[in-house]
Amino acid sequence: MPSPLASSASKALTFNVIAKCSRSKARASTMILPHGEVQTPMFMPVATQASLKGLTSAQLAQLDCKLCLNNTYHLGLKPGQEVLDAVGGAHKLQSWDRNILTDSGGFQMVSLLKLATINEQGVKFLSPHDGTPMLLTPEHSMSLQNSIGSDIIMQLDDVVSTLTTGPRVEEAMWRSIRWLDRCIAAHKYPERQNLFAIIQGGIDDDLRKICCEEMMKRDTPGIAIGGLSGGEDKSSYCRTVSLCTDILPQNKPRYCMGVGYAEDLIVSVALGADLFDCVFPTRTARFGNALTSSGSINVKKGQYAEDFSPLDFDCTCPVCKPKSEGGMGATKAFLHHLVTKETTGAHLLTLHNIHYQLNLMRKAREAIVDDKYPEYVREFFSKRYAGDKTRYPQWCIDALASVNIDLLA
Repeated sequence: MPSPLASSASKALTFNVIAKCSRSKARASTMILPHGEVQTPMFMPVATQASLKGLTSAQLAQLDCKLCLNNTYHLGLKPGQEVLDAVGGAHKLQSWDRNILTDSGGFQMVSLLKLATINEQGVKFLSPHDGTPMLLTPEHSMSLQNSIGSDIIMQLDDVVSTLTTGPRVEEAMWRSIRWLDRCIAAHKYPERQNLFAIIQGGIDDDLRKICCEEMMKRDTPGIAIGGLSGGEDKSSYCRTVSLCTDILPQNKPRYCMGVGYAEDLIVSVALGADLFDCVFPTRTARFGNALTSSGSINVKKGQYAEDFSPLDFDCTCPVCKPKSEGGMGATKAFLHHLVTKETTGAHLLTLHNIHYQLNLMRKAREAIVDDKYPEYVREFFSKRYAGDKTRYPQWCIDALASVNIDLLA
């Protein structure tokens, strides 16, 4: 391995940047966590309730996933903190010996529950089970995540929609900073769990700059860019991510939260982000959609009933790989039959989609190490849009041009 270009080490995380794109801000890094090594850039599948919908832990491991997400809010409700403490955490609960990242639980309070209110103490909401009043504080979020035992834990932040304007955005940013201080004070196991700060500030450049500077003062092992992918225009998203990566330290991982579309991943890597997560690949699989190098296809459509080709000729996942090479050799026709009849169809599409996302980032990493990321980006878009550059999204062209990648070259 080449000498690190930037590195840092804390009690539970070692981070080494091993290669940088000579034109854009893309970088390849190695992150060592308590449950093994993670290579970035990386997409992290979301196993909400200690289970990736449609896959077993063993299948996820077979796809060579090294880091997945669990949801603090859902695990706190079921099986509950007492069960988590009794079993020894989520790794044992789900038979997963690799790394776990947990969100703080705050986003679900706001996004899933209409009757949630936020004040300085925390997030107040009504239990979805019996309607009783409940409160999630920074301290309680830390306690739950300590019981889960995840390798990366997230601070409780004050989340507002990116479409929100006015004083509420600044209020949420400052409250998130104060809540980080409370999370740091309440965190019981910094020697084995890494607490990440979350940058807030909406799409206001000045607030984002302030938040980056304040969060950096707290010197957490990693930092997330939060509050995006919530309906803002893509140009604002890219500008905000790029602004944050310009400011955030070179020697720490940067986690761009809630990002899962292929174009978004490719562009965000060029803008300097390392880690990503989203429920999109699993959720879209349940609707019959397969992610491919030429875009998403819905195998429920009748046109695939007699299509005996694989989902993607470029794919080496267990579903697409020929039987002679140890795979299923499944065809679109077979998957069309399944998704209209059997739950097995959603299972196989999930397997394919997660492989696609993981492999997309593996290839991106290889291209960065070889200093060929601009070429990789152009190849990706050419395949996706069948070589028709007039179809390339303008926001992608503009964002990539801002980091010296000419998509139209």
